[in-house]
Amino acid sequence: MTPQEPSVAAFKNPLARYFAATRPAFLTASLMACLIGLAVTKLAGSSFDIMLALTTLLFAMLAHAAANVLNDYYDAQNGTDACNVERIFPFTGGSRFIQNGVLTPAQTRNFGFALLFGVALAGLWLMLRTDFQLAYIGLAGLFIGWAYSAPPFRLNSRGWGELCIVAGFLLIVVGADFVQRRDFSAAPFIAGLSYALLAANLLYINQFPDRTADMAAGKLHWVARLDVPQARWGYVLIVLLAYLWLIMSVALGGLPRSALAALLALPLSVKAAHILLRHASEPQQLGGAIKLTIAAMLLHGALLSLAILMNN
Repeated sequence: MTPQEPSVAAFKNPLARYFAATRPAFLTASLMACLIGLAVTKLAGSSFDIMLALTTLLFAMLAHAAANVLNDYYDAQNGTDACNVERIFPFTGGSRFIQNGVLTPAQTRNFGFALLFGVALAGLWLMLRTDFQLAYIGLAGLFIGWAYSAPPFRLNSRGWGELCIVAGFLLIVVGADFVQRRDFSAAPFIAGLSYALLAANLLYINQFPDRTADMAAGKLHWVARLDVPQARWGYVLIVLLAYLWLIMSVALGGLPRSALAALLALPLSVKAAHILLRHASEPQQLGGAIKLTIAAMLLHGALLSLAILMNN
């Protein structure tokens, strides 16, 4: 059953309306990144503060929500979502809150910046409870969340979108570990990179249904820059990088052997890649591949977190 796009009638309650505008189902990606970071902390034997962990989770999910809302606003400004007729809702083409009149552009913009303000407050509280160096992680995350879509940077439009996603999710993993450890370590970077790459692959595959509209709006990410037969292999490349990193990290001692359990997500990535390779030029056939990409990302993150925790 195809999900219905948002409408004014469906969201008469203002709280429900604004909550849904954050695309809450997709915030699980940040939740999983936090869990990986916290698992790494436990593996290191660092002391664990549950209140700091919960605030870190709130911090990460607020940041993700702010990025989602601001992306909707700036995509409404450049016109890509309005002209996107090949979208696969709710995965591509934005939340449709502006296009369907549920929120005005001004309301969406103000809500996005209010969420960023909430992120700043949560980050400040965490910094005061831990160490000033947390500000580096927070400021980098805020910049990525804003500059991903906003002019003058428009990083995704310049082909930097996947790197932004990798960096953003790595910052969550590193930040969750830092808050507990109160110091920087290579361990969360090593543990989180494979997951961050799979998260970037979700952005990558989502750009195929959006490709025509994005090109018309000047959003020249790599799926738009390359011909479709070439662009589809980018998905395969990212999958290979993710799983090879996991295997190498275990082989070189950066992760425990049990972390190889995360390879159980590989068949989902392979099946998604197979669908994309066959139907890259038929955007409406990619819904299954997008769902498999989400499932592979979340399963990989869950298995990796559990495997690390089991070594404590």
